[in-house]
Amino acid sequence: MDTWAAVGGMLVVGFLPAFAAVGGPRPAGVGPGLQLFYILACFPPYAPDTLGQRLSGLTIGILLLTALELLLPDPPATPYRERIARALDEAARGTAPGGVPPERLREAGARLRLSAVPPAERPAGAGRRDRALEQSGRAVRRLLDQLATLAETSPTGIAPASAALLGRVSRLCTTSARFLRTGEDPPVPGALEAAMRDFQAGRVRQASAAPGERPPAEVERRHSRVLALAESARMVEITTDIAVHGRPTEPALPRRLFWYADLSTPRLWARRVVGNATFRSVLFQNAVRTALGLAAARAVAGSLDLSHGFWVLLVVLTLGRTTAGATWQAVRQAVAGNAAGALVAGALLIGLGPHTDVYAALLAPVMLVAFALGPLLGIAYAQGLFTLVVAAAFAQIEPVTWRLSEARMIDVVTGSVIGLLCGLLAWPAGARSEVHRAMADLLRTCAELVPGTAEALLRGRGRWRGTRRGRRCVVSRPRRGPCPVSTSCASPKPRTRSTAPRHPPRTPVPTGTRCSSRRTTCSSAPTTCPGSASARRPTRRTPPPPGPAPRPGGGRGGGPHRRPARRWHPGARTATDFGGQPPADAPVGGPGGVAGEPGPAAHPDRRLADTPGPATAARHTVGASNGTPG
Repeated sequence: MDTWAAVGGMLVVGFLPAFAAVGGPRPAGVGPGLQLFYILACFPPYAPDTLGQRLSGLTIGILLLTALELLLPDPPATPYRERIARALDEAARGTAPGGVPPERLREAGARLRLSAVPPAERPAGAGRRDRALEQSGRAVRRLLDQLATLAETSPTGIAPASAALLGRVSRLCTTSARFLRTGEDPPVPGALEAAMRDFQAGRVRQASAAPGERPPAEVERRHSRVLALAESARMVEITTDIAVHGRPTEPALPRRLFWYADLSTPRLWARRVVGNATFRSVLFQNAVRTALGLAAARAVAGSLDLSHGFWVLLVVLTLGRTTAGATWQAVRQAVAGNAAGALVAGALLIGLGPHTDVYAALLAPVMLVAFALGPLLGIAYAQGLFTLVVAAAFAQIEPVTWRLSEARMIDVVTGSVIGLLCGLLAWPAGARSEVHRAMADLLRTCAELVPGTAEALLRGRGRWRGTRRGRRCVVSRPRRGPCPVSTSCASPKPRTRSTAPRHPPRTPVPTGTRCSSRRTTCSSAPTTCPGSASARRPTRRTPPPPGPAPRPGGGRGGGPHRRPARRWHPGARTATDFGGQPPADAPVGGPGGVAGEPGPAAHPDRRLADTPGPATAARHTVGASNGTPG
């Protein structure tokens, strides 16, 4: 009964401290210590009368650790706020031409990555200040990268208007850095945004000028880069204001980026916890995996009555990883290291015997080497050296033999097997599926920007049509290969739910009518459309009746039911390419239908077809009259 009560408690204690990682690295660092307190206390011997002695020993240990932290403190780590301020100083110097090399700007941005910041200094909390600092770091990194790109593409300087806007950006960076350090003298709200609006208005006036007075394309590209980095600086202005004051003093726009600015701290924390309380959360998966592993280890150790069974739980706690593959790598190294350490510890216990004073003298240097070099050398060395520490410590408490190494090895192997099974059964791929899902959501979100961007780039070269999922463009492209022989415009049924025809019924075309998709003379009548099944079967072509060859600017012919040819391509094949001659009654004229009049060839931006069928760069719509894709 005591074993299963301990298992139930281990489930709770194993889950809650591990799930506390949603609050950031600091709560996550406290979790393993709290779990160790419960692990050591839930194993026999159960002696309630010694509770006072255990608590007094725990209190003395905490006081000694506190004294050592005060007497021998760690080197002070640079706060993240100071890192942002230094990066802003670097950005202010980088706005001047040749002020800072591009490599230094990118190095300053790399120092703001959270992976390069000590865990205790990372702004990973759910409050407004931490969120604003993290967002400010990303905005400063983007600003530094844009300045480096601008320095590489415009090493000789830029236009006066861009230089003036860069001066505004420089002053904002200097003021924001001082504001982060002192909390006083913030930047003037809205000053940079007003300068950006004036700059954009000037660009619009230049673009509306006469063709000879417009700036070159390279100048426009530099203006766009300057405007983009000014927008990044505006993001820095807003985020530093929230990070220092805790709330925005001015409206933080766009609100979609600063959704957290007006929410209370309890609501933000509730949002963080509830958002991670799902099986899709990687932190939730890790907490569940840890709790199940510790509970299973406690049940096995209690059921098999293993001596020093808490070592089984320690192995599960220290060797558990996010993926099954990483767990297997850690288990292999740990077992190998413990095997080597058990051999050395067994030889030490056999050689020294019951001389506790020798073990007491060896304990301090062995602990120093194990805890100082073990993490640096790897898991195998850490586990092997810790086995020596355990042997030296237990030999002072009670008489032990080489069997202690055997018990240690059995417990390590048992814990390794339990941890490996938990890794295989509980989300063996770890965060891989969640990363794939997040990247898919990101790509879907970015896909909304593609149609508008393509429309801006291809405006005038095609026709954009709305579809169920987005927009598409039908661009005029010459078709490769021979012209299809089509003299019957009876098209197959369109793919639509409606039973009504999308086009009026067509009548057969007389012999000699020119093909609608190319400047050719069809050879015989009647045939079928290229999209039909019969068109795919090999047919025998009959030469057309003899007649004079068309002039180079020959016009189109056909009955009144035909639509005009969409585009003239000089490389299109004619009926003579198939061994025939054009008919004698072929009308003459330019590609536009009238002699001497320029046709679609003079307008390369004209559309090929108005049909709703799909079109790509290599495939375009053929048979514009029947509405079927080619």
